[in-house]
Amino acid sequence: MKIALYNAKVYVERERFVEAVLVEDRKIKAIGTNEEILATADIDEKIDCEGKTVIPGLNDSHMHIFNFGERMCQVKIGDCESIDEMIDRCKKYVEENPDSVKHGLYAQGWNQDYFTDSDRIPTRFDLDKISTEIPVVLERICGHILTTNTKTIELLGIDANSPQYPGGTFEIGEDGYPNGIFAENACNYAKNVIPKADIEQRKKMFIEASEYAAEHGITTVQSNDLGTIVFDYPEYFKFFKDIYNSGEGIIRYRHQISFETVEEFKDYIENGEFKNGKYDEDSLIQLGPLKLFKDGSLGARTALVRGGYKDDPTNNGIEWMSEEVMDEFCKVASDAGIQVATHVIGDGAVEKTIDSYEKTFGQEGNKLRHTLVHCQITDKALLERIAKLGIVVSYQPIFLDYDMHIVEKRCGKELASTSYAFKTLGDLGAKIAYGTDCPVEDCNPFPNIYSAVTRKDSKGFPEGGFYPEECVDVYTAIDAYTEGSAYMEFMEGKKGRIKPGQLADIVVLDKDIFTCDPMEIRDILPVMTMIDGKIVYKK
Repeated sequence: MKIALYNAKVYVERERFVEAVLVEDRKIKAIGTNEEILATADIDEKIDCEGKTVIPGLNDSHMHIFNFGERMCQVKIGDCESIDEMIDRCKKYVEENPDSVKHGLYAQGWNQDYFTDSDRIPTRFDLDKISTEIPVVLERICGHILTTNTKTIELLGIDANSPQYPGGTFEIGEDGYPNGIFAENACNYAKNVIPKADIEQRKKMFIEASEYAAEHGITTVQSNDLGTIVFDYPEYFKFFKDIYNSGEGIIRYRHQISFETVEEFKDYIENGEFKNGKYDEDSLIQLGPLKLFKDGSLGARTALVRGGYKDDPTNNGIEWMSEEVMDEFCKVASDAGIQVATHVIGDGAVEKTIDSYEKTFGQEGNKLRHTLVHCQITDKALLERIAKLGIVVSYQPIFLDYDMHIVEKRCGKELASTSYAFKTLGDLGAKIAYGTDCPVEDCNPFPNIYSAVTRKDSKGFPEGGFYPEECVDVYTAIDAYTEGSAYMEFMEGKKGRIKPGQLADIVVLDKDIFTCDPMEIRDILPVMTMIDGKIVYKK
């Protein structure tokens, strides 16, 4: 099958564009002028792009697509401006969907900093107004803190004298009873009270989420689902293979896999998927890195910060994983030739994770491309160390939309000025990939690119950008989202550019992202998405 896209502005590399591209047998066969490409014999389909801009398929370097699929089916609480509004929406949802919530109500998305009447975190007393008959679990947008109703606490069987969960906490209220607020790993215990979606429901959610991603120009997701959202590893490794073997999987999917213990990880190296899994080199589904968590989130004040929070000085955040356990995970991974990607947000988490990584580096340095995911709070010394060691960073520029309003309060202006350092780290020579951490943020890549280029929130604040010296240009942002994310998965020679020999992952845009007003970038949408040489979305 030969497909020619012509009469286009095809982005090849910085300041280089061509008019047309020829796709054949899943790959880009040639690029050039309209005349050169249309002169090719036996073209099966000719697509007139009508002068539109064409870029490589965008590659989300870190997200949770299962969680996003769930969110698409939940009561929407992300834009609630008060606890009362959230309660009212949930009560209405329970009344209108009795079969869906008969075993409990779960939703994710609230953010106390968006509440206009009070910025307090909701408690069990609030959620008891939704229901006292079924468990109710409402998770903060970051996924690092949640609130339950009293029924959930009763089903967990905990009280003030119960031991805390490993790697997480539940708060005790003034009345001497758990108040419903759970943080970090304790959240998983609360969420497990409500039955998870079954295989068929997961399949429907995954396909719908994949279609949404493709409609927004995402052609690859590097997704952390196993070990965070689902835990039956054999069943879900088979789940993915069945979907892709049947042809129902349309986007490229690379596993980022979490394990609770080093022993469990070792077993999967010696006896499980890392030993027995078969993945063709260019197939749509790939086995990826070990995914670890070092700390929490800035919004929940659970990110691990070295100097304590400026607005909570006795709090340094939560260290999810001890140095000893992290060192062991990294050694086992490196000995087995497996990449490691670690969630790090606070500067304390960044430093300690670099320490653990560096202990595994030999003369070849970071040959496994160990990665820092998020890497938000940094000083200049940390940035220089990251670049010197060749550690990959998966940035989520869209986090600035919210974080710019709290980071100076949390960390102080000096540290804020060297954080979210998209340009500085790139100038130092580090390898950078972009992602969204969806569903923490929507996986739509264009608001993400807008954030990197303008460093403004969705309302255009502040006028000049938040520490504007860290703004990047459009070329840099797109390259991070394509070639940079491909580098993170050892695929930079095979995808991420529109060049002969690369996989045919291509997006046609409704607006020229290179010349439009930067304020308009967030509203750009694809009119066509091609993955693996097949058109999977057309407006």
